[in-house]
Amino acid sequence: MDTTDLVEITDAGQLTELLGEPLPRVRDKVRPQLCDLDRQWLAQSPFCLVATADADGNCDVSPKGDPAGDLTLVLDDTTLAIAERPGNRRMDGFHNILSNPHVGLVFLVPGRGDTLRVNGRARLVREAPFLDRMTVKGHRPLLALLVEVEEVFYHCSKAFLRSDLWKPETWQPEKTPPRARIAKALERPEDSMEELERYYGPRYADHLYG
Repeated sequence: MDTTDLVEITDAGQLTELLGEPLPRVRDKVRPQLCDLDRQWLAQSPFCLVATADADGNCDVSPKGDPAGDLTLVLDDTTLAIAERPGNRRMDGFHNILSNPHVGLVFLVPGRGDTLRVNGRARLVREAPFLDRMTVKGHRPLLALLVEVEEVFYHCSKAFLRSDLWKPETWQPEKTPPRARIAKALERPEDSMEELERYYGPRYADHLYG
């Protein structure tokens, strides 16, 4: 694209001049550890996003999901764990953590516009006594993401309200290509559409944990 007409922000002063200073209550809301309200939120959250970057700054955001109450194990006020379940084995975020342990997590509760944000340092743990407590549907995780909490705060709901994310009457999933068609075009061209539609069909959920 032609970038000659772009006007960039190149320093923090310009950014503040354009967007303004945060209110003191917003600036100062970051806490160093979990409180009881955070524990209640985490117990009801079935989904989070884990953001990582490698030593060169290459970024990744990975979704993690489990039934509410099973997604996050709070070990103490500054430590939580998230189980790794069967996936595509790319392990992009995990490779990042091996070279740069800093992580950012956003925990969602369906129907709620606010989110809980946790920043900290992560380790990959393949064996620990608490892994037994993370068993879901008979499947004990092979490893867990262990996060040492450094910052905790809640984020407001404006983005969710603007997007109408939780309003089913605004959902139009049929306007995007089906998963089978995406796979055929970009990932598995050698497979037939019939095979892909069967694979991504109703039985896809039968293999979430093994």
